[in-house]
Amino acid sequence: MALDGIYLYSILCELKDKIINGKVTKINQPEKDEINLTIRTTNSTNEKLLISASSSYPKIHITNITKTNPIKAPMFCMVLRKHLLNSKILKVEQINSDRIIIMDFESVDDLGFNSIYRLCIEIMGRHSNITLIRQRDNIIMDSIKHLTLDVNRYRTLLPGLEFVYPPESTKLNPFDFSLENIKKYIEENKINYSEKMFSALFTGVSAILSKELYFRLEGTNDISEIHLKLKNIFTDIKNGDFYFASYYSNKIVKDFYCIKLNSLNELSEKIYTSPSKLLDEFYSEKDKVDRLNSKSSDLQKIIKNNLERCHKKAEIYLKKLKECETKDTYRICGELLTANIYSIKKGEKSIALLNYYSENNENTTIKLDENKTPSENIQAYFKRYNKLKKTEENAIIQVESNNTEIEYLQSVLTNLENSENYMEIDEIRRELIETGYIKFSKKNKDKKSKPSKPMHLKSTDGIDIYIGKNNYQNDYLTLKFADKRDIWLHTKNIPGSHVIIKNYGNIPDSTLIEAAGLAAFYSKAKESSNVAVDYTEVKNVKKPSGAKPGMVIYYTNKTIYINPKGLEE
Repeated sequence: MALDGIYLYSILCELKDKIINGKVTKINQPEKDEINLTIRTTNSTNEKLLISASSSYPKIHITNITKTNPIKAPMFCMVLRKHLLNSKILKVEQINSDRIIIMDFESVDDLGFNSIYRLCIEIMGRHSNITLIRQRDNIIMDSIKHLTLDVNRYRTLLPGLEFVYPPESTKLNPFDFSLENIKKYIEENKINYSEKMFSALFTGVSAILSKELYFRLEGTNDISEIHLKLKNIFTDIKNGDFYFASYYSNKIVKDFYCIKLNSLNELSEKIYTSPSKLLDEFYSEKDKVDRLNSKSSDLQKIIKNNLERCHKKAEIYLKKLKECETKDTYRICGELLTANIYSIKKGEKSIALLNYYSENNENTTIKLDENKTPSENIQAYFKRYNKLKKTEENAIIQVESNNTEIEYLQSVLTNLENSENYMEIDEIRRELIETGYIKFSKKNKDKKSKPSKPMHLKSTDGIDIYIGKNNYQNDYLTLKFADKRDIWLHTKNIPGSHVIIKNYGNIPDSTLIEAAGLAAFYSKAKESSNVAVDYTEVKNVKKPSGAKPGMVIYYTNKTIYINPKGLEE
């Protein structure tokens, strides 16, 4: 799945139709490698242009998704605001069908003269970048990623230097080629006729388009006929004959493109009215998950390391408990020796005594220390018994405490995996600081940020349902917000969110089923089926003294078995 030069051409066709001569009214930088331009079009409508230089998902398209912007704008955003705010978009161009886009803006400088600034957008994987250039002297004003000679020997991207374009591709332009061009390039580069042939031959042609062209030209061996068919296909694309669709297999997106992929006829397809809508839907969730995982990677490592520590402790405690299972043997030996103390002689290595604890009353042989008196041997057995008994009692307490810690850490990990924005991740970070899993430092100092609110929605019956997205929210919902008559739901013995149904009277079964589906979805069992969800009135839910955030006990509950179901379903 690649955003290649041909697909970018389809996006540019849309941009030229919508934003040319539009006015830039807002500039934001919600991510370190992404900017949003709000453009007032000539039709008096607002369009939001997203430009991303992400290493994983670089892109440019119109978007309807709104992200939270940082309180303090990054330097690159400030530079863009200084030079491009209230500017007019003059043109949007693509360099030779490659993944390089040029946007020209006309603005008024400090002296009242018109100046033209150029935004160079490179959609090239980890080499992606966004650079603002002053057109009259080709000087870099700033770039979203600075490049030094240590990183790139071909060119340096730093403010004040002359801008150098990326190396020009030697491949053919798919919108401007001849039969002789094809013959010569194939001969010089020794290109074989295969599914990969056309991506090696043309600029901006990805592997998926090359495979499609090979599929359409199957059985065509004459180079002149291949040239003619290719000309027709690329001419249709140049004239705007697009077909925007994504292709699915078992509800999983396998590919997407801007022309119909006949080679994927066996897959189901979803058709879109524009290239931006397709990319907005396809990349938004992937990009969001990728960024959230990156933001929370250090927290995940801390939690998993602590879970690993707890599991190792559990193994040690279980081994100790296994050893303690023999404690009664020492007690019995001590009692048998006590009952027969006068028949034991010092210096004996063992003695055979009647075991009256046995059902068959058989004799048992007890080992003795020949250097100890009978009384000292008896004390040794009782001492060993008492030591194992205390060890067992302590191990049982430690196992219970360790299991509680594992349950808590699993709940935090589940909350982290279900986080949908940076605020929720920051709250989990503060929780780990307060519970001692992260050392407090000035870097982790709380900046008086407002706590995030639990998720709120209404059931199909119009009844309020609330979902805690982290342990702070869980405690708030269950212990402070909910009325004692409200219904509380949670997955049975599985980490997950607290879910509250506001009880205004009789709660319909349909609402209970919806809430149970949400409780299962926002839990560790979201990928499972037939998940057990307990429910009871809030008055039956208590928080033990000293318990960690989100940890509660409950009783007199009922259980419902249901498949996880999120909001989108």
